[in-house]
Amino acid sequence: MKPYLIQQATGLRLDDIYRYTLSQWDKQQAEHYIRGLFEQFDNIAAQTTFSRPIPAEFGVDGFFSRYEHHIIYWKTLSTGQVGIVTVLHKKMHQIERFKEDFTFNQVPIEKS
Repeated sequence: MKPYLIQQATGLRLDDIYRYTLSQWDKQQAEHYIRGLFEQFDNIAAQTTFSRPIPAEFGVDGFFSRYEHHIIYWKTLSTGQVGIVTVLHKKMHQIERFKEDFTFNQVPIEKS
């Protein structure tokens, strides 16, 4: 499996997803959903899941993949690794939030 990097904005979004799921359901469901997202990150890095190019109106090169109620935005980094840029709920205004997260201070978190 190829390693991937989680950008700082993604880490913040994952925290939000966990807290929201915990408040709406319970700890077990919150942990289950976060584990599922990380499994999807693994699948993206291993190229075993379906991804589409990000639409031109976003103004960036990259891809997106769905996981249940969320959309995972990612790009190929200059190192060849996958960079998970952000994870947004399907009901969020995608272009606005994506641009915020894409330009956010992109400090990667290593995942091997």
